[in-house]
Amino acid sequence: MIVDLNLQEKSVIVIGGGNEAQKRINSLMNQECNITVISDKVTPQITKLAKLKKIQLKKQKIQDTKFISEFKPDIIITTTNDKKLNQNIINAGKKKKIITYSSDNPEESDFSNPAIIDFEKMIQIAIFTGGRSPAMSKKKRKDCNSSRKKSMS
Repeated sequence: MIVDLNLQEKSVIVIGGGNEAQKRINSLMNQECNITVISDKVTPQITKLAKLKKIQLKKQKIQDTKFISEFKPDIIITTTNDKKLNQNIINAGKKKKIITYSSDNPEESDFSNPAIIDFEKMIQIAIFTGGRSPAMSKKKRKDCNSSRKKSMS
């Protein structure tokens, strides 16, 4: 089942600052939610978004789940390379009834991130494989975008 969440005014915490975090942040940018990234290292694009005040950036290394009490997020997204840390964060979030997503463990996550095709911000089509093949979702999205652009020219 594909569901579109209303994230307006919600607090979203992204743990990690690499390319995966950047992808998740980009997908949240038009949702009018409050995004906080917590990581000791971040991509230049994440730094730029923080300087433009599009997101909040807390530069620190996460080693435990204490940040949950401090930030009281509605949603937690983990994108670190530390599977054990990601799992600990997901477990702690679930205990507090927080919606959670881990990029390295979609089976334990409360939601998925389907590949989205956006038609001029009016229509969205989701391509979803249930987490079984993110690469196939990405390829089909690119194929559809390519076909759409050809048919519109």
